Amino acid sequence: MGMIFSLVAVIVLVAIAFMGAKQNLLGLFGVAIPYLAVLVFIAGFIRKVIKWGQSPVPFHIPTTCGQQKSLPWIKHSSLDNPSTTLGVVGRMALEVLLFRSLFRNLKTDMSDGRAVYGSNKWLWLGSIAFHVTFVVVFIRHLRFFMEPVPTWVNAIDAADGFLQVGVPHLLITGVVLLAAATYLLLRRIFNAQVKYISLPADYFPLFLIIGIAVSGILMRYFIKVDIIKVKELTMGLATFHTTVPDGIGVIFFVHLFLISVFFAYFPFSKLMHLGGVFLSPTRNLANNSRAVRHVNPWNPKVKLHTYEEYEDEFREVMKSEGIPVEKES
Repeated sequence: MGMIFSLVAVIVLVAIAFMGAKQNLLGLFGVAIPYLAVLVFIAGFIRKVIKWGQSPVPFHIPTTCGQQKSLPWIKHSSLDNPSTTLGVVGRMALEVLLFRSLFRNLKTDMSDGRAVYGSNKWLWLGSIAFHVTFVVVFIRHLRFFMEPVPTWVNAIDAADGFLQVGVPHLLITGVVLLAAATYLLLRRIFNAQVKYISLPADYFPLFLIIGIAVSGILMRYFIKVDIIKVKELTMGLATFHTTVPDGIGVIFFVHLFLISVFFAYFPFSKLMHLGGVFLSPTRNLANNSRAVRHVNPWNPKVKLHTYEEYEDEFREVMKSEGIPVEKES
């Protein structure tokens, strides 16, 4: 049900953009909505990060997979169970850049009455392909917002289209991004365990990204748009000298509207793991609880009642009941 709801929502968004462009509401869909989406993205992202940063973390609670550092002759896992800041940095780098946690035993099956764990390298491959190509596609699109275009952006664009297939030449990342997003969606649909825990919030971003990728591919290879006028519009957005040339093409405004929805939706969705991974105490803290005592700083001061004080208070009663005391008086 959540999948159908999310699919219908994206179809409705496409229909809204299509009808808006047909009704010549180009200023709304080409200027106002993109600006509003970026403002919502920035404000929402900052608000979320500040909220996470203000969350109390009194104890070190890292999620670990290896041996904690203890006695000198017991080898500990410096990356899976880091006890130093350097180890935490290494662990975070491997997680952020290579998705190391996905390269583990993630599948659990029952065999002969016992749990058997196995790897799920296809999930790792699909995830890393999706994220890497998404970043490259984002960087490639910077050429529409810069003049002159930086050399490094042109270099990435040239490397992306190294196959030189067709006219215009095929960009690998666009195809891989669509394939990876489709794989992640199909996994949620056909994997019973994943489907059981999936919500509309899991399906909607995937359908939205697939819609963005499909509209971009259609615009590049099948439904032509005036790229000069597109650059004029995007440069106007970047320099705050907005202009919406006529004759760009409806498909462009569909593409731009879906991107705007994606930006506005981002800070309020699970996609915020982009910032959350760096602020999660389960990953960014060293597991040194055996070496350092961590005291909750806002616990109220508790007045202790020692045994000596207890005995001084009840000594006579204890003696009358035959309870031995350490001091007679």
